[in-house]
Amino acid sequence: MAANDDGLVLFSGYAKLPVGITASEMYKVIGVILVIRVETGEIVQADCTLATTVAREYVSCILMGHSMRNGPDSVLRIIDKRYQGSAKKAIMTSLRIIYDKYRSFMEEQTVPESDLQ
Repeated sequence: MAANDDGLVLFSGYAKLPVGITASEMYKVIGVILVIRVETGEIVQADCTLATTVAREYVSCILMGHSMRNGPDSVLRIIDKRYQGSAKKAIMTSLRIIYDKYRSFMEEQTVPESDLQ
């Protein structure tokens, strides 16, 4: 992945973690960060602020390669099925927030330049 690739945009979403899990003692909120190829919606890189390397890498692996282009539902189903940790709801909320940002970004990209002046 090249940082100078204009087709890639970083999006982040944050949500409150449940009380009593290790990550909430460290962070209070979870951050999910996705690098998305905006033209296709493909997630090309993913990271999150879970407490353990195993959890962070697992969530990243199951998200990469999936698309946000047609909405967050397919990605949310993957998390719902394959992630059974205590931070599941917070991860899913973060992904919904990211999708909203992605959708807004894409809408802004389709506005004719004459409307921006």
